[in-house]
Amino acid sequence: MAELTSFERVMRVLDRREPDRIPHFEWLFARNVREAICPGCTSHNDFAVRMGHDAVLVGPDFQKEQVGPTQWRSEWGYVNDYGNQEHGVEVDCPIQSMSDFEAYSPPDPLAPGRYDTVEWAVKEFKGDKAIGVHLNDVFSIPRALMGMENLLMTIALDSELIRGLVDMSVDINLAMAKEVAARGVDFVWTGDDYACNTGPMMSPDHFRELFYPGLCRVIGGFRELGLPVIKHTDGDLWPIIDMIIDSGISCLDPIDPQAGMDLAEVKEKYGDRVALKGNVDCAQTLSYATVDEVIAETKEVIRKGGPGGGFILSSSNSIHASVKPENYMAMLDTLKEFGAYPLSL
Repeated sequence: MAELTSFERVMRVLDRREPDRIPHFEWLFARNVREAICPGCTSHNDFAVRMGHDAVLVGPDFQKEQVGPTQWRSEWGYVNDYGNQEHGVEVDCPIQSMSDFEAYSPPDPLAPGRYDTVEWAVKEFKGDKAIGVHLNDVFSIPRALMGMENLLMTIALDSELIRGLVDMSVDINLAMAKEVAARGVDFVWTGDDYACNTGPMMSPDHFRELFYPGLCRVIGGFRELGLPVIKHTDGDLWPIIDMIIDSGISCLDPIDPQAGMDLAEVKEKYGDRVALKGNVDCAQTLSYATVDEVIAETKEVIRKGGPGGGFILSSSNSIHASVKPENYMAMLDTLKEFGAYPLSL
């Protein structure tokens, strides 16, 4: 096969077809690891371009103001503490009750400047790199607005409030999806985590009753706009994985090895319906193992996920601040050596 562009490569995979080689990109890349590998890079996407990643990743532009040394208040009204990471944790949330929700107004999806970064990416990379835009589905916005502990309590105690939050999340993300689709992005990825290492953060019955209908509506809306959807969620998904697949996603990420999610088993059961992305262990292997161990695990991930196409190789979540730069490079170099089709492992 002739060499494809990164755009063509990713879109073939999201259509569950075999490309010229297995593509690669990461959702998040910690600044300290970026700088160690590529000194002077200015951003995640600058790093991605310099390293030859197959996608650039953007999102709608939301304002935020600094309210502490490592804390920022989002336009949504919650406060994130970032510490030394690229991804924050909510420490102050605007909704604690139904009365708070009834008084709450989310950001305007049509606000001026909302899609400046999206428009830049399309102008700069359209047809070359695959352009992914981060939207949400049904869990992250309710979690951010309520806080995790309060949200989980509310799932059991106030289903009406949960349904209201889910509907609001679906409505605003579909409104934003219309805007980014019109501007020419290539795919959507949603980062709403439903599970931890021991299982989903709510019962399968609660997921089916409160979250699954909204998930089907938002994923269906993205797909109707011509946007394939990569669904990210860590953790042990086995109790709810059928609902996630049935919602209509195009690709499931990251098939979390720390939670007992085996890439080969997921590929065997669902590879005829969805593409897969993952899953070199970033909690242990990329952070603490030797280079030789990273090479061996990367080869095994290629063996499990690569046959027949429909696979993107990446870490099992992100390249966080504890990942050894040399281990990331070992993963990338191994993919370059062994990731071309026909696979030769």
